[in-house]
Amino acid sequence: MDWECCWSREEVEPENCPYVGEGEEDLYTSHRRRVVEKCVECPRFKNDLARMKGSGSPLSDVLPFILTEFQEQKAQMEAMLSFLNSKTREIKFLREVGIVLQTSLDLDEVLSIAMTAITAGKGFGMNRAFLLMTDKERRHIRGYLGVGPRDYEEAWRTWEDIGRSNFTLKELARDFQKTKLSYEKVKFHDILSQLTVPLADQGHIFNRALQGKKPILVENALNNPDLDRGLARILGVDCFLIMPLISRNRRIGVIIADNCITQKPITLQDMQSLETFAFPVAFALERASLYERLQEEVAKQKSANLKLREQQELIVKMEKMALVGKITSSIAHSIRNPLMVIGGFARTLLKGSAEDDEKRSYLESIVRETRQLEDVLSEVLDYSESLFPVTDFWDLNELVTKALAELEGAMEQAEVVCRQELSSDLPMVRIDYKQISYCLKTITSTALACMEQGGELTVESLNDGDGVMLRISDSGKPLTQTAQEALTAPFFQTQELGEGGGLSLCKSILERQGNSLTIYSRPGGGNTYSIRLLTRKENI
Repeated sequence: MDWECCWSREEVEPENCPYVGEGEEDLYTSHRRRVVEKCVECPRFKNDLARMKGSGSPLSDVLPFILTEFQEQKAQMEAMLSFLNSKTREIKFLREVGIVLQTSLDLDEVLSIAMTAITAGKGFGMNRAFLLMTDKERRHIRGYLGVGPRDYEEAWRTWEDIGRSNFTLKELARDFQKTKLSYEKVKFHDILSQLTVPLADQGHIFNRALQGKKPILVENALNNPDLDRGLARILGVDCFLIMPLISRNRRIGVIIADNCITQKPITLQDMQSLETFAFPVAFALERASLYERLQEEVAKQKSANLKLREQQELIVKMEKMALVGKITSSIAHSIRNPLMVIGGFARTLLKGSAEDDEKRSYLESIVRETRQLEDVLSEVLDYSESLFPVTDFWDLNELVTKALAELEGAMEQAEVVCRQELSSDLPMVRIDYKQISYCLKTITSTALACMEQGGELTVESLNDGDGVMLRISDSGKPLTQTAQEALTAPFFQTQELGEGGGLSLCKSILERQGNSLTIYSRPGGGNTYSIRLLTRKENI
């Protein structure tokens, strides 16, 4: 019998089998492979089987059974091969992602890898994913990050960009963290803000997934009586997957994944693959979160150590200054009494001397130099007293009013108008009344010295965060930077103001009690002296 198909020939010519394609030329001489790969599916072979049956051949009844069995076995083998290939790719993918997750301590990097792996076509290929994490107090589970397109246009644009880039999954994750993570954190803010659930709400589907430690596939969400329909409306999809993230029995959070654009069904294999992926992600998220908290604690500890070291240095400095204060106070008191006697006798002799007495100039010099020495001794004694402040709670506005009243005579003589702008809601401040009053009067006197005859002086008090601000602003000539620095240096000497130690002592008094004094010249003219007094108990 002449067969229509070439299945009975050891070798064939190309014109004998039109089903051998390009690249398969070896099938012309490989009889066995040609029969298995081509003839069993060839319509000519089926015609030959029909003709064989008509000829009464004993093989005509057996061959169809063998052929059917062969085709079923072949289909099963192909399915198994496809499954094995799929699992091989999945294992390679999980290995690649796992290596990156195991080596990363940066929370943003972990998030980028995890969310990219879920949504990228080279990963699990879901359209969209939301990450919800438990808060630090472990009272709520909150929306943290959403990744994916918001509409079809964005989806196609994103997928085209990814197709052109030809990045590996690891490169995609790095590019995502570098260029898109910040944007994605705010893109789904409207949805994420509505995905906050108390962990105590045992009936909520998020907590059910965490308690069961198993993923939950939600289908027909809008008509599911066991599901809060509000969740489906927030997500805008009818089918989604909830994947719990558990690490060492700790509830890290959940991942919600859906195919909002393609509407592709979520299969059992998708669930199993994501479940395998969830454990390393949960572990990496927990480790990165703990590392982040550890860094915060280390920073706090460093800050506390720095503050402690500053306090220790301040205590040592205070002890040294106290010793210096005691010595200088003792010396000043020893000098003061004979100096007062010298000055008193000199002033008495000066009053009794005639105007034309040739020795009168000597007496005037003694009186002038004695008064200067008395001023210096007074400042030294003020400095010594400042080392031992007596603090209590005082009304700052009352202090300002009384201190300025004592300077009314000096202001009238200088023809300066003083305006007081005192806040009515100031808290009580814990200060040494005498020292702060001294500082205010010294600064005001310095401001008057900077002003020419006439002008305006403004004294303000106002709240300033955890402290109170006291500002003294004059309308005098702006001080140069050198003059400002000289004013706060001990026993300064400037062309504008002569010499003295008042502001230096004020600065020392204020800083020693945790307060501050700053001076700056205003662009429009004039100078402002700012005293900042702390009010918080722990800062005093």
